[in-house]
Amino acid sequence: MRILSSTLLSVVLLICLDITMAQSPVQLSDMLRIQQAGSVIISPDGTQAYYTVTTIEPDAEKKWEYQYQTQLWTIPVSGSGAARQLTAGRESVSQPALSPDGRQIAFVRQADGKSQLFLLPLSGGEAIQLTRGKYAAYNPVWSPDGRQLAFVSSIPWKDFANDSAVNKGTRQPEWPMEKPGNDSSYLLSSTVIPNPDGSLAEVRAWLQLNEKDKKAKVINRLDFQEESTTSGDLNVNQVFITDIRNPQPKQITSGFNSWSNPQFLNNQVLLVSGKADQHKHPDRVMAMGIYSVRTDGTGLSPFLVKIGYSYSLATISRSGKWIAVLHNNPDTLSIPALSILPANGREADLIPVPVDRAKGSLSWRGDTQLFGTLQSNGGITLFQYDISSRKLTRFGAADEGVNQLAVGNSNLLYSKTKIADPSELYISDLQGQKEKMLTRLNSGWLAQRRLSIPQKHEFLNNRGQTIEYWVMKPLAAAEGAPVDGRYPLLLQIHGGPTAMWGPGENSMWHEFQYWCAKGYGVVYANPRGSGGYGVDFMRANSGDWGAGPMSDVLTALDKTVAEGWADTSRLFLSGGSYAGYLGAYILGHDHRFRAACSQRGVYDLQTFFGEGNAWRLVPWYFGGYPWQPAVKSLLDKESPISYVDQITTPYIIFHGENDLRTGVIQSEQLYKSLKVLQRPVEYVRHPGATHEITRSGNNRQRLDQLLRTWEFFERFR
Repeated sequence: MRILSSTLLSVVLLICLDITMAQSPVQLSDMLRIQQAGSVIISPDGTQAYYTVTTIEPDAEKKWEYQYQTQLWTIPVSGSGAARQLTAGRESVSQPALSPDGRQIAFVRQADGKSQLFLLPLSGGEAIQLTRGKYAAYNPVWSPDGRQLAFVSSIPWKDFANDSAVNKGTRQPEWPMEKPGNDSSYLLSSTVIPNPDGSLAEVRAWLQLNEKDKKAKVINRLDFQEESTTSGDLNVNQVFITDIRNPQPKQITSGFNSWSNPQFLNNQVLLVSGKADQHKHPDRVMAMGIYSVRTDGTGLSPFLVKIGYSYSLATISRSGKWIAVLHNNPDTLSIPALSILPANGREADLIPVPVDRAKGSLSWRGDTQLFGTLQSNGGITLFQYDISSRKLTRFGAADEGVNQLAVGNSNLLYSKTKIADPSELYISDLQGQKEKMLTRLNSGWLAQRRLSIPQKHEFLNNRGQTIEYWVMKPLAAAEGAPVDGRYPLLLQIHGGPTAMWGPGENSMWHEFQYWCAKGYGVVYANPRGSGGYGVDFMRANSGDWGAGPMSDVLTALDKTVAEGWADTSRLFLSGGSYAGYLGAYILGHDHRFRAACSQRGVYDLQTFFGEGNAWRLVPWYFGGYPWQPAVKSLLDKESPISYVDQITTPYIIFHGENDLRTGVIQSEQLYKSLKVLQRPVEYVRHPGATHEITRSGNNRQRLDQLLRTWEFFERFR
């Protein structure tokens, strides 16, 4: 019996070895294989799932270029049938909305260069274009009786000011335009013939023509930096309703307050979101309020509005009895609180839902239970709040991440990231049990890959806070190769600084596996200031962007080195955005790393205030502005550029040339300083790239940045 068992064990080991040998490590180009399940919907009878799938497809006209493609799919929740694609073509689909009877899906797709609404009958046939307006249309929402669709149109403010069809009487804004020495009349199109040598009116007409022809940008706004360009213009959003039997859109909101997120309270009344203070320039008002309006366009009035405080409409229960509301002080660093409000209630009637985490995918089951997702401890878990008992129940694994959620009468439908698969669609019961995977978006090609599995650890930092971190061994070590301190180790740092990493966060799934496949170990942590651990933890780096978080991530590195498999002479560092900042700060204080990489980072907090559209991080974290002496001193102390003369580590710096979130001058200043100091530094600019290059940017540039980082590190490995 012992001989038989030993023989059987040998056979099993040989079979496992053969399987491992047949598999290959994760490749760079596997980034292009990953398919992402997006928006999820469950049919009213609970039998059918609808969802979007985003793929990356080769560009037929340009070699080495790849395009994102998002299409709509359906699959039986029983798992008994195959998935079926419902839309196709070059144009992607977004924001699907299933009719209350489950017979039609409205969605958004580009038509003639603008987003428009389409209606797809599920009984068969092609999608019908519902809107053909001259302005973009998006965010379709069904009325409870299924007869009407509400949607939002985005209108450039100068067009809005002059278009009497959407701006009755061509009214002007109630808020000040902040154009020195002038009023809002300059928004109106001039009837004067332009003449640069003429009268003042003719000169103004000529200057206005130059603006129209993109020969000049005139900026009077506070928030003039967009993601990839600057602009002095605004868009005004208006809510429309159309009858699906006779699609003639009717505008139900008005004025220069941008309206968004329409939801039907009943068949006669909608709730919409808008700026809380309509008498100030919208760039100076962060607070949002909830307003009500009738479907005939009358009765637009405040529903839950408070100057200086933000109320955001989350979701309305099935019959309109309850409203889930997110609320916070938008001028401070905070996690929006969740409360439940009776449809006929007011601020005093808010019922708080006790959960100190970022919430998402809020969805009702009838009028009795609210479900949603929670960013928590490296994963994105689920919660259920019961109205009658006022009890909150949290469930789901902390090493997984639910990305999108839909709630049926007896089941939950969601897309999820797992350690072994970045995205699939799942169905479960209402407690998250009896989970079943419905799709095979990635499992096919992943069956041919060997993966490194992250191991979770934790420690107490110098403030008594629990810091969680994850270690991924190089693939060879993870598969049992000798552990003798010979492997390079990469410290990866997340951005934000309120981001959260963990096995349930999908944006780094491929990159972590790629580094392990290339023979590097990976360690990443959630230092003080991260999301996923409550508001106190998130605020723990206020006034301390550098030293405190540095201590946390370096302690995680030290503890990983103490495991004995890493080569302490081959330590590397990488991070982007805030992590680009923290990486540079670390290099100015610590010289253990063989080479390092910073991407799209902030290196001088004083100039970041002026050149980044995320400039509000300065007053939020450092208590004021660069012209205030105490704040200026603090910004100087916390800026990596102040320690640039101490940086000696070989360094590669990346930045997208169109990145206005942090501002590309940040990396130019760091690079030029290091170059003057004759330090080993290389600078890579990606033309046309924004701050989102690694998440949703040009796919060739995404490949380039990761591969170029590996190639740079290999020079010093």
